[in-house]
Amino acid sequence: MYKEIFKWTAAVITQPSKAWKMLVAKERKEAELRDEEADDPFQTEYLYPFIGLLTIAAFLSLFTHKEFILEQALKSSIITCVSSFGGYYVAAYVLNEIGKSWFSFEKNLKLWQHFVGYSSALMFTLNIVWMLLPDVFFLYIFILYTFYIVWEGATIYFSVGDAQRMKFTTISTLLIIATPHIINKFLLLLMPGLRY
Repeated sequence: MYKEIFKWTAAVITQPSKAWKMLVAKERKEAELRDEEADDPFQTEYLYPFIGLLTIAAFLSLFTHKEFILEQALKSSIITCVSSFGGYYVAAYVLNEIGKSWFSFEKNLKLWQHFVGYSSALMFTLNIVWMLLPDVFFLYIFILYTFYIVWEGATIYFSVGDAQRMKFTTISTLLIIATPHIINKFLLLLMPGLRY
């Protein structure tokens, strides 16, 4: 399972165009083979384990500090897990709604969840690296590469025309990147005891 996560993450980050084409072909094949009521393998085999790795990294990140405090490690894990899941689901839901009204797409939440999940691969990876190696915070500037991943996915995954590609990419990228951070700040505002 984790081998597949690394494979798809590396493909999406290093060769977005090729990866999106492979993902479209893979999802068509899976759709033909499975029943509509069956569990979505994207979530159980990619997203949940990936967010699990991110949560574990958040827990272990406190080992990089001078002293390890279990309470702080748990708080860090909770905030990371909730903001990652929440950011993913909110971004997918909002894009599903915007896609219908602004870009005339059919509503298909599952398709948007896949798009947001794969587009978040770089952001999740950078979060893991940043948590485990806080001295390399400067690598976080590469999160802007998410724009290119979404740009490639726009035409391949959603067949967005050239006229709307920039608007689609900008809105999608902003939601994918900003939503987890907004949820993180909102959690800390509502529950200041979660600060670590």
